[in-house]
Amino acid sequence: MDSLTHIVFGAALGEVVLGKKAGKKAMLWGAIANTIPDLDVFLVFGDPIREITIHRGLSHSIFFALLAAPILGWLINKLYKDKIGFKSWWLFFLCLIITHPLLDSLTTYGTQLFLPFSDYRVGFNNIFIIDFVFTIPMIVAVIACLILKSDNPRRIKWSRNGLLISATYVVLSFCTKTYAGHVFTQSMEEKGIKTEHCMTGVTPFNILLWYNVAEVDSGYFVGYYSLLDKDKNIDYSFIKRNEELIADIKSEYAVDRLAWFSNRYYSVEKKGDELRLFTLKFGTPGYKIDGPISDVVPFYYIIKKEADGTIKVENHEGFDKLELGKALKQLYQRVMGDKEAFKP
Repeated sequence: MDSLTHIVFGAALGEVVLGKKAGKKAMLWGAIANTIPDLDVFLVFGDPIREITIHRGLSHSIFFALLAAPILGWLINKLYKDKIGFKSWWLFFLCLIITHPLLDSLTTYGTQLFLPFSDYRVGFNNIFIIDFVFTIPMIVAVIACLILKSDNPRRIKWSRNGLLISATYVVLSFCTKTYAGHVFTQSMEEKGIKTEHCMTGVTPFNILLWYNVAEVDSGYFVGYYSLLDKDKNIDYSFIKRNEELIADIKSEYAVDRLAWFSNRYYSVEKKGDELRLFTLKFGTPGYKIDGPISDVVPFYYIIKKEADGTIKVENHEGFDKLELGKALKQLYQRVMGDKEAFKP
């Protein structure tokens, strides 16, 4: 989730958990606590492999929450020397820190909840990293709590209602994803697409338009379905995996981490002496994938083999060339059921 969402979620949850005892301090420390796991971004600058392995890594694990909560609880208890007590502050920080990675696990990026015991990435793919419908109720609740006095009993009602509305939206996202997944399964059966490895994910800023990536022997079928579509006929595009291009370096750490981060949904292209790897688990919304992916997809990884045999990976970000207004218009049209919006 984005930083603003973590701040307002932490503030609202902090008010619910400890607002009666701590007043507005609960909102402040709730916002801080729910942001703490994202401090790992300061460890990954300039290294794309560290970025995908360390970010949403140990600091986003259950283990970290269990370790950090008593330490922070002890420090804050010493700082204020109030009647709230160590136990209340400890449980407060446990609740606020552990909910951060649980929120992040709703997205497609994935969260390593079980480190240091397992690097499995938990990603439910049902909420986009930025979703205003999810965040706005909590923003309204936090603003209301900031305006109301500390002893006003309506503060906790505002916080609870804001969190409840957002939680209901999450439940709806799971329901719509389940339905969309059923439609994709039926569609693939009708079209004779046989796969044992597929995923359903959500497109930006909504829970109505979903994509499906289905792996077959030589690549992937990618299709889109909106709950507002007039029918359940899904047009699939095919993307070749081109795995043979990295056959001799597939076991190298950097390449293995890229494949791991992609949940094994990736495509490789070669342009000149340059290998380009595309992560397909995020879908391909609005991109014309009837030709080379690198001509239309703004983000990919460049894999280079150095003279000494080491593998170097670089990010390529072409978002500055992305026509944002056009892309948002295409997305809106496709969400509303216009199947032509994403076609080349």
